[in-house]
Amino acid sequence: MTQVQILMYHRVGHFPGRVKAHGALYCHLPRFRAQMKMFRVMGYTVIGLDEAAAGLRGERQLPARPLVLTFDDAYVDFLENAAPVLKAHGYPATVYAVSSLVGATSSWVAPEGLEPAPLMNAAQLREIQSLGFTVGSHTVSHPRLAQADDARIRSELQDSKTALEDILGQPVRHFCYPYGSHDIRAVDAAAEAGYLTATTCVRAAATPADDLLTLPRKAVSRGDDVFGVAWKLLTKNTPKHPQIRR
Repeated sequence: MTQVQILMYHRVGHFPGRVKAHGALYCHLPRFRAQMKMFRVMGYTVIGLDEAAAGLRGERQLPARPLVLTFDDAYVDFLENAAPVLKAHGYPATVYAVSSLVGATSSWVAPEGLEPAPLMNAAQLREIQSLGFTVGSHTVSHPRLAQADDARIRSELQDSKTALEDILGQPVRHFCYPYGSHDIRAVDAAAEAGYLTATTCVRAAATPADDLLTLPRKAVSRGDDVFGVAWKLLTKNTPKHPQIRR
């Protein structure tokens, strides 16, 4: 059966020390470089979400080992650190931006005892788009959607799409649920807003049986070396619990 591996990254930079918590928010740049090299050695072909969606719908043939790279929150260090490495390998990627915090910081992490980090501004989002990367939506304000009321869910998905399209001058077709928090209301709102794909934090490989608006992903954590990432790609391909499907 066709499988598409989708990896989830957040920040990429110099984090040489131990991270006590929230390891999935960090990827040490030397390890990131090694992981990008490893994908080709293992025979993976890095593709974009548009190509992955078409393949999962049976509209085009996918390579033998398709891999999608996603980056949540649109940190400035994506442009500074990740983008040059990705461009050197010719890899596409999707970056999810929080529309009301463009040019601000990841303020939602402060209650968890973490230091907010700079997020890309409008010009920087346009720059990564011009470099060939895809910008998707990560809501207006980064809430847990499954805990929000219906009206807020709809506005978080639709208003962020509209705002980012105004910034980018192009349609925004891809969405990511903050914290992976979603329910059928959020999935229906993603469909209503017109997104092609939406990604979750369910750990599994994506297959044609999946709803394109609840695609699973595997998180890359601070402690993952190339062997750890390789292990994640080769295993944990079936979700532990049934996924939401429309």
